[in-house]
Amino acid sequence: MNYGLIGEKLGHSFSKEIHEALADYSYELCPLNPKEFHAFMQARQFKAINVTIPYKKEVLPYLDEIDTAAKTIGAVNTIVHKNGKLKGYNTDYDGFRYMLIKHHIKVSDKKVLILGNGGASAAVQAVIKDADAKELIVVSPSAKNGAISFAEVYAKHRDVQIIINTSPKGMYPHVDEAPIDLQDFPSCEAVLDIIYNPLVTRLGLQAKKYGIPFVGGLEMLVAQAVYAVNYFLDASFTNADIDRLYQKILWEKINIVLIGMPSAGKTSIAKELSKAMQMTYLDSDEEIVKTYRQSIPEIFIQEGEAGFRQKEQAVIAFIALRNHCVLATGGGAILNEANMNALAQNGIIVFLDRNIEKLTCDATRPLSKDPQTLKQMYRQRLPLYQRYAMITIKNNEDLATCVKAIRTQLKQWITNRKDENI
Repeated sequence: MNYGLIGEKLGHSFSKEIHEALADYSYELCPLNPKEFHAFMQARQFKAINVTIPYKKEVLPYLDEIDTAAKTIGAVNTIVHKNGKLKGYNTDYDGFRYMLIKHHIKVSDKKVLILGNGGASAAVQAVIKDADAKELIVVSPSAKNGAISFAEVYAKHRDVQIIINTSPKGMYPHVDEAPIDLQDFPSCEAVLDIIYNPLVTRLGLQAKKYGIPFVGGLEMLVAQAVYAVNYFLDASFTNADIDRLYQKILWEKINIVLIGMPSAGKTSIAKELSKAMQMTYLDSDEEIVKTYRQSIPEIFIQEGEAGFRQKEQAVIAFIALRNHCVLATGGGAILNEANMNALAQNGIIVFLDRNIEKLTCDATRPLSKDPQTLKQMYRQRLPLYQRYAMITIKNNEDLATCVKAIRTQLKQWITNRKDENI
């Protein structure tokens, strides 16, 4: 291997795509257990590598030189093999600092809580100290090496103002986990999570629910990778390259989730939009039929609406983990907050708002079988569609017009990053 990433579990990593989009080399993901890690470092058969959980501190004894900043931090995430020597750097510091500056998160004179005490945490701690935080609290389950216990945090530090997650809690595939409950921290002004898969963690979703500014880890990941490539190749990529690459990777990872009433055009628009944007098309109702080998009317007859909603939740939780998809949802998906949380972790929610007189009844669907039932449903669901929508598109014209409007709004959304959750 010439260039790549080492760590214990790398199935969630976006690093290969980022590096190969930036530099002209093959970048390999190399998962290593502890025994393999030691053998790998002793062999030194690479030109340059990145290091992730749990080896950012464990690599230190194998290095011939350590950059001054990395030595101060006590962790390395970038190693260059040059002239027979291994030199370590820490670009996590630069990546996290970039994220703070980019999103105007002020930590000076603030009380800051960092969740986790591993190698990434060491870099984040250094940034926070250099930014003149008033007080820095580090918490980890082991409560060792300067960290305190969660019990002590809850007993003495509920007044923290900035919360930063550097732990793996909430990382794919364990997307339903969160390291803390933000209800317990009423003074919190901003939340940052260095996890980038999913794009918005469960912690981030809760921050959004409470109106707390949130920044996810994708931008930090891209920034630290760009800084690492500068070391790998003696290159001079800039912050403009970080922003360009961030938007490219975000486009490749984000899902477009269509919500709206039955017959609002979600399926037909999703098919056309997926073709136009070269994304994968998925329809939650179609996936329910494939998964359970029953039609939706059959599920309603046998199990009622409650049984159908249970199956719908399971299917949505699964397909929401995908990337680069256009997802058409059933009209009632918004009735379950768990569905919308799952879809929002990797998705931009687009509400297709079609005038009620243009909606059509379907005698085979129990919940939209006649005009009166349909109107009642519309009145009940409209506030939920509006609540969850990140973009609203009026779909009262032809298919091409609607698809064009969605693409225009999506481009503006990504470029402007109006929602700091993404």
